Amino acid sequence: MTPADVGMPPGLRRRTPGLRREEVAQLSGVGVTWYTWLEQGRPINASPQVLDAVARTLRLDAPEREHLYRLAEVPFEAAAQDLPRRVAPRVQDVIDALDPLLAVVYNARYDVLAANPAYRDLFTVPEAGAIGAPNVLWTLFTLPEETCPVVHREHELPVMVATLRSAYGRHVGERAWEDYIRALSAASPWFARLWASGEVIPPGPRVKTFRHAAVGDMRLSSQSLSIDGMPECRIVVYTPEDERSRAKVAALRERRERLWPPTLTTENPAP
Repeated sequence: MTPADVGMPPGLRRRTPGLRREEVAQLSGVGVTWYTWLEQGRPINASPQVLDAVARTLRLDAPEREHLYRLAEVPFEAAAQDLPRRVAPRVQDVIDALDPLLAVVYNARYDVLAANPAYRDLFTVPEAGAIGAPNVLWTLFTLPEETCPVVHREHELPVMVATLRSAYGRHVGERAWEDYIRALSAASPWFARLWASGEVIPPGPRVKTFRHAAVGDMRLSSQSLSIDGMPECRIVVYTPEDERSRAKVAALRERRERLWPPTLTTENPAP
């Protein structure tokens, strides 16, 4: 940025085309000494309001603003509109092409951003009204045990909560995360107890057993893939672990095509 970009005179004997420290400080409404200490990484108390003022002065975009917060060791709270609610069409095309393998896009909070038909054959994740998004953890913890699609939930759900806590460390103090943890704790005492335990596990591949009323149990291994341009979001692909499970996944697909046959024209698209 140059002085002209912010309506300031260029001045004389400038050694750099960009803004000087005193100019950034003036435009941000902070003292030059304090701003110098901020640049130097000294242990000062930087409030979110002051960091936002500096970010506006420097015209930082969302990733740059978040990076500034991290450098200042201040909890970063993304605006509601910054939370991903959907994926780009090309990402949806990728997971659709993986059918008959089950594929879904999660963010770090286990919100379901997209899923392919094979995933929906096994598991429908409704929107959780308390957070305004379909969330797999919310669904698993609020379903009655007899209808939960995850077998051995007493082992699997604690692992998911520990994985969630691993991601939570990057979002401490953010309203969207704090409200989510508080609401799910109120909805599920079991989740509240697991969360209070403080267990942390990094995400990784696992073999899980799922149950569907139409075909019974099936063992699926999960593998996560990162997505360019969507930090902390991942495509999770579930692959049958044995031939019996592969046959059951195929049976679910045949059931779907029998109940909802693909349309032959674009004039009457399938629901």
